[in-house]
This record gives sequence, structure tokens and C-alpha cells, in this order.
Amino acid sequence: MQGTRERSIWAWGWRDKFPDDAARTGIAQLVRAMVPTLAPAMRALPPEDPAVPAPGVPMPDELAAFATQDPRSRATRSRGRAFPDLVAGFAGDYAGAPDLVATPRDGAEVARVLEVCAARGWACVPFGGGTSVVGGVDAALARGDRGAVVSLDLNKLAGICELDMTSRLARIGAGTLGPALEAELETHGLTLRHYPQSFEFSTLGGWLATRAGGHYATGPTRIDELTHALSMVTPRGLLETHRHPGSGAGPEAARLVLGSEGALGVITEAWMRVVPRPRWRATASVAFKDFTAGVTAARALAQSGLAPSNARLLDANEARMHRVRFDGTSVLLIGFESADHPLGAWLARAVELASDHGGVVVSGPTERDDHDPHAGTREGAGAAWRQAFFDAPYLQSSLLSIGVLSDTFETACTWSQFPELHARVVTAVQRALDEECGGGVVSCRFTHLYPDGPAPYYTFVGALRAGGELAQWRAIKHAASDALAAAGGTITHHHAVGRTHRPWYDRERPALFGDALRAIKRELDPRSICNPGVLVA
Repeated sequence: MQGTRERSIWAWGWRDKFPDDAARTGIAQLVRAMVPTLAPAMRALPPEDPAVPAPGVPMPDELAAFATQDPRSRATRSRGRAFPDLVAGFAGDYAGAPDLVATPRDGAEVARVLEVCAARGWACVPFGGGTSVVGGVDAALARGDRGAVVSLDLNKLAGICELDMTSRLARIGAGTLGPALEAELETHGLTLRHYPQSFEFSTLGGWLATRAGGHYATGPTRIDELTHALSMVTPRGLLETHRHPGSGAGPEAARLVLGSEGALGVITEAWMRVVPRPRWRATASVAFKDFTAGVTAARALAQSGLAPSNARLLDANEARMHRVRFDGTSVLLIGFESADHPLGAWLARAVELASDHGGVVVSGPTERDDHDPHAGTREGAGAAWRQAFFDAPYLQSSLLSIGVLSDTFETACTWSQFPELHARVVTAVQRALDEECGGGVVSCRFTHLYPDGPAPYYTFVGALRAGGELAQWRAIKHAASDALAAAGGTITHHHAVGRTHRPWYDRERPALFGDALRAIKRELDPRSICNPGVLVA
């Protein structure tokens, strides 16, 4: 909850933002028009105050000052927002809710939670915004055969603690939500420049723990690149990484903490690299009759050194579903931004590159100066895409409520691997949709571009079978994951490993590295209380 506004207990986002019956009817009509094989039907919505079993253990005296066993607090921290989580929430299933929710106010209280859990053998699941889509904060799965689960909510460890304007660094609490972080940085004319799709409800600590990828398509956008130093409380004590802009002093300790997903300890704060807020923006949209030509243009742009902030390639299905293009063409959305200079020359060269590969400009080029009182607001395909991007998680919950399965998966591969990977993935997922849902649609977009390869992001939509939702999802998810592995793609580019991706991650990582990771887990977390089942057994 933030202020007087309340988050939905089962769906994505704000409770008051979930569409009413009239809006859901409209969504159903739109789905029928876009995917004729689907026949969406209204389902009764679940209660927002479901039954939650009593906690299995009493409140420890050591935690009573900053912990609760309130049923709703426990229910809202039962799981994340993956498709299986939405299905369970829609069914009112909170049997696996944590036994208590601790909300520490400083690092010392985080350490106290870990001490209590270690002494009793309880599982401890760090909880930021609860937006995991890979089973990363699932209390029931963390419990296993343990006596209890403690959800460690970090929302009190929030805000900017210190600012170094000279070095452009900010020390920030791990529980800081994306919007609150940007609002506080804006008062200093700064930004972290990190906008994942979960931005509205995810936290800095969650981004760090999952090695999140931001919204920007090229340049420094991954949270790894924006991290200067960080602190993690482990069951063995505090691990603080050295503060430096760069070092050659052995393996980088921060790389151990980044992406650790709560399996090694609890990230409490970090020094982050911040930048001035952009002033100048330049945008254009280029359409391609052939998706392959768009891929070639995207590669040329990624390898040009121009470093656009936005370079999203949407195939025809993706463009249609996100209300960008409806004529069967693919579209490359191009954008630049700077706090230092106008960007017309950069955009002109990017458009020229796209045109060289058969692209036709369908929006722009447009340049804006945010200091110009007559600049207006963002318009065109890029603005439509951006709104659809942040609305997508809300839409997934809405579609479930009308009997439609919708989910995503993503990867990264080299440019030379992409043609085969794309063909394998689309074929495998379409076959699974045909078998499990009687048909459906698969779409693709590039979320990030690197000189050596893209990060393709796939969406699939099909009809749900009442009572068989999880079986359908698992069949499609396994087909997609097996196809990614067979074609040489990574199991995840920015959604993290969690528990969902563990089988493929275990095969992807080098065996010796797996042994080393387990040894580190044993050293930092001897009783294996920290988010059991994530990353390592």
C-alpha cells in the first residue's frame, strides 16, 4: 500500500486500476478481433480478502517490535506476479503464506531477522516490490520441510541516504520503489535512468538482486552498469563492496552480490551512478515489410556506435498487439536523449541506416527540447509503445479474468544465432499453443540491442482451459525454454532465475561454477535459510 491507495491482493498493480466489467467486455471484444481463434468469457473475480491459514509459529520476542502476523500482510507477500502466481491468487489460494512479515528499519534489524531464522531453521525470503515473474519470492516453495517462513519486507529501508554531486553518486536504500526514487532524484536534477517494466512496483534492491535490465535499449541500462558499490547482510555478517569507479584487483566482489536473488543474503543499500535528467529528445519510427530486414537494420544500428536510448524492433504481431501498427509491417522505434546537446544529427544517421535496409519512416523524425515551453508532450508510435509497455502487466491479469492465457519469456543470443533461434522458438511455441490451447499467437520484439547480439522478448496468447491453466502454461513454457537452450540462447536476459528457470540455468552455467556457487552459499549461509531453492539447491 502507498498512501490511501491499495494494491490488488492477486492481480498486478493498483486495486482501483483493475478494469471493471464494462472495460473487461471491451478487452474481450478486442481480443476476438485480434485473435479470431479465441473466445474470451467473463469470469467471476476473486475476493480481495481471502482466507489465510493461521501462522504455524508464534511471534518471536526478538522480532515483535517490527514484525506482524496480520493475515492480509502475510497474504500479499505469499508470492510474486508470474502467471502461476496470478492463477493461484485468482483461485484464492494462500495456503503457503509466510508465517510472519518482518519490516526491519535498519541493517541491524535485518541481521536480527537472519539470526532468528538461523537459530530456528526457518526460511527467510527477502521481499521488495513482489514483482518476481520466476518464483523468486514464493513463500510456499521456500518453506520446503522447514518449520516456518519469514518474509523480510525492505520497504522501510528506503530513500536517498547520501548524495555525491561531484562524482554523480547516490547512496540509496534497497527498499526504495522506482517512482519514489526518481521523484527524489528529480529534485536534484538527476535520474538513475533505469525503467524496467515493473518500475511502478519494484525496488532498487530487487533490481540489484535480479540483475535487472532497464527500459533503455543500448548503452548503460542494466543495473550492473549503474552500480558503484553495495551492502549485503548475510547470516555470517555484513558484506560491503569497495567503492571505486573501476578496478583490476581480482574478481569483483560486487559481481557476487548482483544477481544473488536473496540466496546469499539481503541487499540493504547501494551507491548508484546517477546522471543529469535528459533535456533533448529525438524520435522516429521506421516500418519494414519484412521482419528479417528490420533485424538487419537493428543490427546495423547496434553496431554503429550511435547508442540510441530506444531501439525497439517489433514484429507485425507485436506491433498490432501493442497498438503501434496495424498494417502487417514490423516497426523499429528509434529514440535518442541527452542532457548535453541536441540530437538531430544522431537521429538522421540512425534513420539513414534503417532506410538503407528497406525501412520507411512512418513517424517523425521529431526533436524536442524539454526546456521549450512550446515543446508539448510525446506523440506518435513511440509514445503509444511506451504506454502499452507499462500497461502490459495490468493487461495480463485482465486477460486471465476473461479466460485468456498471456505470458512472456525472453533471452539473448548473438546476431548469427538469432535466425535459427527465432525459427525454433516460434515453431515450438506455436505447436504448444495449438496442442494446449487450440491455437494462439506468438510475437517477438527486441528489448535490448548489443553490438554482438539482440535480446529477443516473446509474447504468447492462447485460450485457457478451466482447471487446466497451469498445465497449459507449463507445457508452453517448457517448449519455449527447451527451444532457447537448444538454439544457444540464455534462459533469461533480465527476468532472473528464481525457481522457474532453475532446471535450464543449472544446465547453462558451467558445472564447476555451480560447485563454486554452492560453496559460497555454504560459507555465507551455513544453514541455508536465505531464499532456499533459488539459484542453488
